[in-house]
Parts: sequence; structure tokens; C-alpha cells
Amino acid sequence: MTRLLKFPKGFYWGASTSSHQVEGGNKNDWTVWEKENAERLAREARDFWEPWQKEKFPEMFDPNNYISGRACDHYNRYEEDFDFMKDLGMNAHRLSIEWSRIEPEKGKFDEKEIEHYRKVIYALRRRGIEPFVTLWHFTVPLWVLKNGGWMNRETSADFVEYVEYVVRHLGADVRFWITQNEPTLYSFATNLSIKPWLDWPSVHGGYRGWFRMSRYLVIAHKRAYRVIKEASVDHQVGIANSRVFFDARGINPASWSFVFLARHFHNEWFFRRIRKYQDFVGINYFTHNRIRAGFRNPRRWFNRNDNKVISDFGWELYPEGIYKVVKSASRYRVPIYITENGIADADDEKRAVFIKDTLAWLHKAISEGSNVMGYFHWSLLDNFEWASGFWTRFGLVEVDYKNNLRRRVRPSTYEYAKIIKANAIPSLE
Repeated sequence: MTRLLKFPKGFYWGASTSSHQVEGGNKNDWTVWEKENAERLAREARDFWEPWQKEKFPEMFDPNNYISGRACDHYNRYEEDFDFMKDLGMNAHRLSIEWSRIEPEKGKFDEKEIEHYRKVIYALRRRGIEPFVTLWHFTVPLWVLKNGGWMNRETSADFVEYVEYVVRHLGADVRFWITQNEPTLYSFATNLSIKPWLDWPSVHGGYRGWFRMSRYLVIAHKRAYRVIKEASVDHQVGIANSRVFFDARGINPASWSFVFLARHFHNEWFFRRIRKYQDFVGINYFTHNRIRAGFRNPRRWFNRNDNKVISDFGWELYPEGIYKVVKSASRYRVPIYITENGIADADDEKRAVFIKDTLAWLHKAISEGSNVMGYFHWSLLDNFEWASGFWTRFGLVEVDYKNNLRRRVRPSTYEYAKIIKANAIPSLE
């Protein structure tokens, strides 16, 4: 008889999205960058990706792949998309609000757009789905871009004014707030730009720029935290930050030294600076990264994986890593939510096993005392994956971009639905 591994009562099961990646019709810094770089990204795809990826996803050579455009049209089809969630038994959804919609000009707030998001949140509530609202997920309004983006200290103050407006209008219907998504990764990507995975709108600030921008993001979070808690002490506030499980390939002391540095600066630096300003820890976990230091370009020290089982994106599938990053995050002694975890798998051949194996390791962390209270799969829908465009398919729900954005629930998603219904998974033993 199969033994079931039960998750805690009241556990949140859901999926995540972000505004720019699914809504369509946005006007922000990314929409400008996409149009300026689409031709280059399509051309450089021939140099960056493996032969099997280029054969399987020829759309990567089309500049239109890198223009978000209408994306999934979730802005107009959210009711349909939330019906999928309800039918699958999900009781929580992580979404983001697009700053550029709410405040298209400095100090001028769009009442029509805040009303739109009120309807979105109400649509979730009506279906018994708890909203976890992210206030910033990588994009900024054009006026913020013009003023220097997050390299300008004043952006922290601008962000807090936007947060105050949103919380004042939506706070009665939202309990869980995520101020920022992956601020550490964003700072690395925009200052150090590592192609092709982190080929983003760049300020080329180097390591000094990373530190400066990170400091301003910390300031913004702390101020936003105070604003949200002043609105209601019942609000739960945190960030969602990327955590990668780093280890070394081999026994080279230099490699292990860089493992320590990677763990500190990528996984812990930001959390340690906001530890008194977070009611929970949000973890985005996707992959494992072995480091092998040497005399070559330091950017090539990373991703030294065996790659026995990989996603379409080329990332090693390492479910055990979620156990390791959760255990390390437990030091902050606040609840933990897995705010993103998923796999690019267009053929849906690996997703079901990946979910089950990942959740088994997550359950192990819980059984050993880690206070994990929810899991959000990335992503609800196939979506626009930043500099990779549309060819990487992370969705529980497939989106047919050639057929009027028709939706179809992938078979693996029904396996996830069984887990949700049981609030348990079969033991791996």
C-alpha cells in the first residue's frame, strides 16, 4: 500500500504569473527594450543555444518571438484563466500589478487601471482563491526609466508612493503582499548581463552598480513594508527572491570559495538586510549550479552541471535542491512560501515527475521542521519569458500562439490537481 505524505492543513496550492509576461499591451521599459533588441536576440540565438534546442524551437530565430505584444492576453481573459485554477482545485494565486499601468506618469494615477485590478482580485476571491500580490516584477514605467530606473535613489521614493496608492485602494481585499520579485537577480542581470539567460535591459554598472542598485531596492522594500503594515497589521509582507543551490564540482578549494560567495551574495545578502522587515520568505527555486573555478572567464565557472536530465531551457532538473534552499532559509524563523518553481517542458514529458519529486523533497523539509505554508508552480500559463521570448514553455496551461491564444490544460497539470485534492503526495520510498 502506498504511503501518503500529507502537507499541513491550510496549505496554499497555486500557480504564479507576472503582469508583463501574461497581460499584453504593456508600455514600460521592457517594451522599449524588446523592440530595440528583437533582431539582435533572434540573430544571436544561433550562437547561444544547443543544436537540439535550435532544431526543436526554430521560432527563436524569429524577431517576433522577442516582442511581448499581446502576450497571453490575460488582461482580457483572466476570468477564463481563473476558471482553470478553480477547476484544478487551487486555493491561491500569485499575480503582479503593473506599475506602468497604475502610474503612467509621475504622480498621475489611473483610476480605471486600479479598478481593473480590483476586478481581478474579486474574480479570485469569488472562486475561493487567495491572492498573493506582487507589486514589482522587473518592469518600471517609462518615466522611471527616463529618470535612471533603480540606479536613481529617488526611484525608491517613487515606488513607495505607488505602493501606498495600491494598498489604499486594494488593501481591504489583499492580505499577502510581495513588494519585489527577485531583486538580487534583477540587480545582477541589469549590471552584469550574462547572455543568454540574463540578457536584460542593462545599465552596465558592474559590481559597483550591482551594490548600489541592491541598496536602493533594500531601501524601497523597507519603506514599502512600513506603508503596508501601517495600512493594516494583518497584512503579511515579504519578497520573492531567487535561491539557487550552489555547490562545487570537484574538490578545488577555489571552487568552494566561490560557492560560499555565490550562496552569500545570491541567496542571503538581500534577505539578511531585510530580516526585520519580512513576515515571510518567498523562494523562487528552479535549478542547481555547480561551480568550477579556473583561469577561464569567471562567467564560465557557473552551470558546470552533469546535465543528465535537463529542461528545454537547458537547466538541470534537481528537485533535491528545493530541500536544501528551504532548510537554509529556515534560519529567518518566519513562514516560507515557494513563490515560483517550474520547468520549461513543451512536450510535457517531464513536468509530472518533476512536480512529484520536488514536492517530496519539500515535504521532507517540512517534516524536519521547516515552516513552509504554500507552493506556487511557475507558471499558470505559457508566457513571455523575458529575453527568451515565447519559445520556453513553463505553463500548466498551454497557450497556442498560432491559434488565437487557445488554452489547453496539459496532462501533467491533472497530476498536480490530484496532489492538491489530496493535500498529499505518494512517498518516494
